[in-house]
Amino acid sequence: MTDERGKIKIFIAGDSTACDYEPSRAPRAGWGQMIGRFFDQNRVVIANRAISGRSSMSFINEGALGGILADIKSGDYLLIQFGHNDAKKEDPSRYTDPATYQTYLSQYVNGARQAGANPVLITPVNRRSFEQGRLVSTHGRYPEAMIALAKKEKVPLIDLTERSRVLFEALGEEKTKELFLWLKPGVSVNYPEGVQDDTHFAEKGAVEIAKLIVQGIKELNLPLAKYLR
Repeated sequence: MTDERGKIKIFIAGDSTACDYEPSRAPRAGWGQMIGRFFDQNRVVIANRAISGRSSMSFINEGALGGILADIKSGDYLLIQFGHNDAKKEDPSRYTDPATYQTYLSQYVNGARQAGANPVLITPVNRRSFEQGRLVSTHGRYPEAMIALAKKEKVPLIDLTERSRVLFEALGEEKTKELFLWLKPGVSVNYPEGVQDDTHFAEKGAVEIAKLIVQGIKELNLPLAKYLR
């Protein structure tokens, strides 16, 4: 077993865009699965606790945040990205309105701080949704609700919604398919009939989204930046 004494742990709380995937789902990947390659692994441990399909509320109600707070230590970091599933009005186990979303996010922030750890809020990454060459936001008021909370509580924030918009529009509607789980039939044994998924990333895309978060860490001048490779 690896000796982790003296290492910083980066915990990730999030949904399917961030979580780890087993080899049978490759090349599908979450950004949390890829972000470790940008850090000095002799000094940093990635604890990716993101779970597919979760909202800020259901992640708490199922005990996942409690599990993180039981393990997180002073000096560690908690990266928090939700919003994809909070908007699903048809599912009361996951739906939050933007104000309730803020209330749940506050539990992550306060829990991390009470443990002496460092919360970082990350607005939800965009889906691949274009109209006339421009990206269409599918996250409604959730990004601005998170930004307002970050300002109020003085929490570092990485606006991944905006960063991913800039990236996707620069690439364009067709080129962006290379980042997402878009595969033709016969290309992957895991998706023999092909797949067209505008929410989840292929490994290439997960790496690019992880890069955006790393850029945000640098620009915020977080102490965590000194552990980057």
